[in-house]
Amino acid sequence: MTSSHAAVPHIPQRGLGIASMCLAVFLFAIMDTTVKWLGDGYPTSQIVFFRCALAMPVLMVVVAMRGGLPALKTSQPMVHLMRSVIGLSAMSLCFWAYSQMRLADAVAILFAAPIIMTALSVPLLKERVGIRRWAAVLIGFSGVLIVVNPSGGVFDWAATAALAAAACMALAMILIRKLSATEQTISITFWFTTAGTIFGSIWVYIDGWVMPVASLDWALLISVGLVGAAAQFMMTLSFRHAEVAILAPLDYLAIFWTTLTAYWIWGEIPELRVFIGAAIVIASGIYIVHRETRVAKVRPVKTPKLRGRV
Repeated sequence: MTSSHAAVPHIPQRGLGIASMCLAVFLFAIMDTTVKWLGDGYPTSQIVFFRCALAMPVLMVVVAMRGGLPALKTSQPMVHLMRSVIGLSAMSLCFWAYSQMRLADAVAILFAAPIIMTALSVPLLKERVGIRRWAAVLIGFSGVLIVVNPSGGVFDWAATAALAAAACMALAMILIRKLSATEQTISITFWFTTAGTIFGSIWVYIDGWVMPVASLDWALLISVGLVGAAAQFMMTLSFRHAEVAILAPLDYLAIFWTTLTAYWIWGEIPELRVFIGAAIVIASGIYIVHRETRVAKVRPVKTPKLRGRV
């Protein structure tokens, strides 16, 4: 059998991986749009609670499919705790930023997470980053500055929160990479969601519960958790069937979907600088993934370097 024939069986699997990733990005965009919608009438604490609590039943089904409680065994409980604290900080900052600024602007800033991760991987993971990737990091940060436009008064608390969320996402991805050496993906996701449910419950109690009046609001709050869990599952599935180098660029479709939904619902039209800055950040992120793939030759599918999901 020739090498060309040997490669054929991988094509359907890659197609499944690409399709799963596209669906995951779309679902995350729907979740982000829903979070922004709810942010006008409900505190961030309540949205965080629903995001985590409603995902638990879905995760329990996945746990049962993956072998039950033994799949949740961990040898790094403190790292799980650190990942949960940082990940929940990212989620809270991200959700609040959505409610305070144009959705596409916030998403464009969050694209900085993989770039920040590359910079932090040197001191925290002792990884070697070549001059080309450092150049991509610097160019990527210039794109972020174009989006937030600090000299134009746009760099307000919302933009600061979005950038802080990106930094927290980068730290969370570094911890996920560390956990992935010994833990299963379902274990990492389960313990984070459990921590989020507990934290969200306490935060809602302190912050105050706002009772949904309309049935639509109940449906939207519930959908935040269910859609988020489904998106996370589809993203995980995608990395089982296709390489990071193929899937990473697809994550940036989020800017298309969020821009489209925000325009349809709120009539939001991002300024030209947002598209220019986002294009620079996206190009830098794709180049970093490309260089890392070439340098490492093979990257484990369970440690993707994407925008980051919380």
